Amino acid sequence: MGVPLIQQYRVAKYIIGKKLSRQSRYPLVLMLEPLFRCNLACSGCGKIDYPQEILDKRLSYEDCMRAIDECGAPIVSIAGGEPLIHTEMQKIVNGYIEKKKFVYLCTNALLLKQHMDEYTPSPYLTFSIHLDGNQQRHDTSVCRQGVFEKCIKVIKLVHSKGFRVTINCTLFQGESAQEVADFMDMAMQLGVEGVTISPGYNYERAPRQDVFLQRKEGKQLFRDLFKIGRGKKWRFNQSALYLDFLAGNQSYQCTPWGNPTRNVFGWQKPCYLLVGEGYASSFDGLMTETEWEKYGTGRNPKCANCMVHCGYEPTAVNDTFKRPWEALKVAVLGPRTDGPMAPELPVLYEEEAFPELKLIAEIKPVPVPRDTSNKQVA
Repeated sequence: MGVPLIQQYRVAKYIIGKKLSRQSRYPLVLMLEPLFRCNLACSGCGKIDYPQEILDKRLSYEDCMRAIDECGAPIVSIAGGEPLIHTEMQKIVNGYIEKKKFVYLCTNALLLKQHMDEYTPSPYLTFSIHLDGNQQRHDTSVCRQGVFEKCIKVIKLVHSKGFRVTINCTLFQGESAQEVADFMDMAMQLGVEGVTISPGYNYERAPRQDVFLQRKEGKQLFRDLFKIGRGKKWRFNQSALYLDFLAGNQSYQCTPWGNPTRNVFGWQKPCYLLVGEGYASSFDGLMTETEWEKYGTGRNPKCANCMVHCGYEPTAVNDTFKRPWEALKVAVLGPRTDGPMAPELPVLYEEEAFPELKLIAEIKPVPVPRDTSNKQVA
């Protein structure tokens, strides 16, 4: 695993405390989106498809500190948009570090070189760099040529400066297991701490809907990938049982409360992947007002193909504490790559109850003109 022991210890201590207090729902990672503005227009992301007045909104430093104080999660993942566009990002990151929170600053790396001197290497700070496969694959995903090469240069530079560095990789349609395996080999040669990998989720606002993996083909892709990777000592920034879930060996239900999202609209129900489900004005409101039983595999058609780590990693971590020997077995031997897959959870809804999804499926994506310049916006 690519997660340092100090972080594993701190997170384990936090979870044990929650279990001893018999708290059934608790956050592991605060998903912070302090802005939606970005300097890229990726084909699988709908975050920047908002009016200008929304893209100009920012969470303040005070908003960000209040968010972590409200939820108390041991880890903060700062995404967006592109976080480095935010003029208070250094102050926000330092504020979290002072609170002894593990910060993953997610970035497309285009602005990182010019901002790197604003940060100090720390066991509490990780630059999580967005890199979706090899050069052709990544540049196609972000809809701009040359970004891959810039990312590789920045990863090497950041690593040489003593920072913790991980890669955040999302898999889409058309990728072969060998192609992803070659990418993993390259990532290990770069010396990154680990790779966070998962299939993409079909955002309703994404400009293209034909790039996302279906659930069954995603599981087979990961099985084939892990079969190639046996003995290669790839480092993943994820739990062993989540990787086992990706390979189709676990029938997990989503636990979106494990990674709650705070963005410019408020606390997003139920997770950062679903839009239009409403917002709460406080973390307590999110936990008490959200009808959690209406979301997840088999419960809502919007969740049908989702296997993203933000919902299923908390489930896998919780299962690790229930079945530590099983988790250790998978960690040592790797996910099973043959035999029958675990059964899918039963579908409890009727398509007729969600007529709006039929309308969405019938609408063909229309290209939207976007500002894809590398201009920094304050």
